[in-house]
Amino acid sequence: MKHSVFQLVLQAGMVVKAVILILLFFSVVSWAIIFFKQRYFSRANKESDQFLRAYRTYRATKDIKNLFRATKNLSLSPIANVFRAVYTDELSSDKNEIKRLLRRYETLESVKLEKYLNFLATTGSTTPFIGLFGTVWGIMNSFQGIGAAGSASLAVVAPGIAEALIATAVGLAAAIPAVIAYNYYLSVARKMIIDMEDFSEELLEVFTKAGNENK
Repeated sequence: MKHSVFQLVLQAGMVVKAVILILLFFSVVSWAIIFFKQRYFSRANKESDQFLRAYRTYRATKDIKNLFRATKNLSLSPIANVFRAVYTDELSSDKNEIKRLLRRYETLESVKLEKYLNFLATTGSTTPFIGLFGTVWGIMNSFQGIGAAGSASLAVVAPGIAEALIATAVGLAAAIPAVIAYNYYLSVARKMIIDMEDFSEELLEVFTKAGNENK
């Protein structure tokens, strides 16, 4: 190619270059979040499975202290974190008080699960428009160049238009993975939140019984 993408970027104006740098920032951070959340959710699901196995053992032995010990290394599982947080509070036999604690820690875990997803949503919704701004600005400069040159041939117009369109392409390249990842991870987080809320009904009975036994 006579004009490679890299050469076109180097030839672009300062505003278009600044737009591309902003878009690259969004893209790099988005990919970092994508890889982080993939690892986070994978480990959280594995830890939740470990906790559920320990809980099945608890149902057979009724040893809640042993169940608590089994959760000490499960730092990412939302259901394990809710159990451990409520257990470490002073156990009460008041069902409403236990329910309040469960709801409080469920909210905290939900925030953890959805952390950083807003950045992906912001990237998906704003980067195409940032790229479009760079394109419009580049096209304006191209037309100014055409006016100064007094010629509107394809050889004069094409390089400037190509430079401008790169900003839109970079904007879309940043937005598309972010939107896909946001929708996917949001569905994963919502599923884990629903599972946590459902399991909390069982934990309510567990803690109510434990509170009565400690009276």
